[in-house]
Amino acid sequence: MIRLVTETFDPGAELNAFSAGRTVTGAVASFLGLARGDPSQPAALELEAYPGFTESQIAALIETAIDRFGLQDARVIHRIGPIPPGDPIVLVLTASPHRREAFEACDFLMDYLKSRAPFWKKEHGADGERWVEPTKRDLSDIQRWDAPSS
Repeated sequence: MIRLVTETFDPGAELNAFSAGRTVTGAVASFLGLARGDPSQPAALELEAYPGFTESQIAALIETAIDRFGLQDARVIHRIGPIPPGDPIVLVLTASPHRREAFEACDFLMDYLKSRAPFWKKEHGADGERWVEPTKRDLSDIQRWDAPSS
């Protein structure tokens, strides 16, 4: 359901393994986040987490998504530690009988991972290092999930 990893992972292999044998699933949606490699961006990204606590918080979030969207399954793989540009940071996979729920659940999970998951993100660049907080857009994106559904 949730794996925190310190080494790079193969998103294609993870997607194939997640999709294998799903004879009653109508849709698998995925999101893959990569560390930016733009020369104007920081030279490296580093993510910190509290072992045990971070996994339990994300597992609870996944259970919320399963209940809210009627998912058959969901998985989150998230890197921690130093991450070089171009490497995968996060992979979210959702399985559902129908595509809309799979897409929405994937979006929901990413919004929460970006804004509320217990990770501490630091950018390392030519000017030193700095801690990164969720952006205004990140905070705005997550608000739509807090609103009562109509």
